[in-house]
Amino acid sequence: MSDGATEAEIEHVIERIREAGYQPHVTRGTQRTIVAAVGSGRRHEIEALQVAPGVDTVVPIAQPFKLVSRQVKPHRSVVNVKGVPIGGDKVVVIAGPCSVESPEQLLSTAQAVKKSGACLLRGGAYKPRTSPYDFQGLGVEALKILQEASKQTGLPVVTEVMSTEDIDLICEYAICSRWGLATCRTSRFCASWQPHASLSFSNEDRRRR
Repeated sequence: MSDGATEAEIEHVIERIREAGYQPHVTRGTQRTIVAAVGSGRRHEIEALQVAPGVDTVVPIAQPFKLVSRQVKPHRSVVNVKGVPIGGDKVVVIAGPCSVESPEQLLSTAQAVKKSGACLLRGGAYKPRTSPYDFQGLGVEALKILQEASKQTGLPVVTEVMSTEDIDLICEYAICSRWGLATCRTSRFCASWQPHASLSFSNEDRRRR
């Protein structure tokens, strides 16, 4: 949309996009608004919006991941995790053991991580394993160890979610949660998945909601 596009003109374009069979996706910036037409529909009707009031230009998006392309969202997405901006101009290092095995192991590692200049501490409380007889992680005990290490070092904690049932529990101890590809392929994850379940990048945001 053009810099001076009114709200009525933006709404008109959104409605026309719906009528053409597409799903509108609106990104509002400080200077202008971008309205993306997502999906498949009648392309010629979208191209005709070039002459609609308030429209600056109509640009086809060639990238396969349209909603995250620079054409739709030209500015970086920056996520603030307890004062650490992820996605900005600085490189953010997240370090720590793959699996939390003991307080001594994690606390010594956390001190080394902080001394090395890393910004966040990671550690696995629950671990995906091929064999059911292998070490599966310490679970809640590991979460408590991670929380204590965070208190002693000031480093925000990142840990992996193995099941949607664990989300609320993990949010009590860790500031940031992550999904792993291996996690999404485990029977425990698939069995617990519900269509309405969601996880924000920052558990701090989830607590606010």
